[in-house]
Amino acid sequence: DSVGPKCYGGTYTVTLIPGDGIGQETAASVKSVFGAAKVPVEFEQFDLSGFTPENDSLMQEALASLRRNKVGLKGILYTPIRKGHSSFNVAMRKELDIYASVAHCKNVAGINARHSNVDFVIIRENTEGEYSGLEHQSFPGVVESLKIITRPKTERIARYAFDYALRNNRKKVTIVHKANIMKLADGLFLNTCRAVAKEYPTVQYNDMIVDNTAMQLVSKPQQFDVMVMPNLYGSIVSNIGAGLIGGPGIVPGANYGREFAIFEPGSRHVAKDIQGRNTANPSSLILSSVMMLRHLQLNNYADQIESAVSKTLSVDGIRTPDLGGSHSTTEFTKAIINNL
Repeated sequence: DSVGPKCYGGTYTVTLIPGDGIGQETAASVKSVFGAAKVPVEFEQFDLSGFTPENDSLMQEALASLRRNKVGLKGILYTPIRKGHSSFNVAMRKELDIYASVAHCKNVAGINARHSNVDFVIIRENTEGEYSGLEHQSFPGVVESLKIITRPKTERIARYAFDYALRNNRKKVTIVHKANIMKLADGLFLNTCRAVAKEYPTVQYNDMIVDNTAMQLVSKPQQFDVMVMPNLYGSIVSNIGAGLIGGPGIVPGANYGREFAIFEPGSRHVAKDIQGRNTANPSSLILSSVMMLRHLQLNNYADQIESAVSKTLSVDGIRTPDLGGSHSTTEFTKAIINNL
């Protein structure tokens, strides 16, 4: 990154896209916590929706802001299931070449989960695979959907995964694929990852077929450390990971490219069903903002906020309904602020 995030007078400017569903409530929680902690970050907020057309001026302004600031924090945008409406999430990642999605699934102290000692990182290729958006109807009632896998982009995500393992003292990378059936596409992904693995002799690696991966995750998740996979598999595996540790409300995530970084919940749920009820769990967006602060080298603020979230959940026992509690979003946010 030759330019870097925008910082004037010690204050960083960050693009904020709250998103649909519970986005406004969780974004308000982040802003309250940042204000109380006096974090030197100013937000440029864009109230986009997944229903916003691609050519809408607000969407173009949001993309221009991301290009300018280099760093964004966003909630989840709803993608309508209808013909002709492309996902802003996918378009943004492709247009800004934000190629690596990182979700950290780890047990949180004080949260009852099906398994203990869970701590693995899902690294997902963001820009191709089944999410290439190349579909057409070749004949009435016959649709062809193209899955794109390329060697350069697979090499890039594989190197990112092995570099991540080295930087974070992780011991093993698992390559997730379906090369037994998709012999060319997933075969290319698997063989390219294996070739990159040889450049990292100190990091163990193995590979696993995606359906077996799903079974292994729910039966013995402790065997996983870093996992690298194409787009669709990453979407599914990150949701399994969220279920293992207590739900989507506590999984932070980040998306990295060469120039840009966007931080969002690791399990991409809009949660429209609880919108406006003041019951949403803001932890995933707050913890994603902690990852953002570390990216900006604001480590003291990151540690302070992360510790406050941990104390709120594990010591005070204050929890939103998704975690078996009865506290509101507002009460949960106030408790975090009190623990700063």
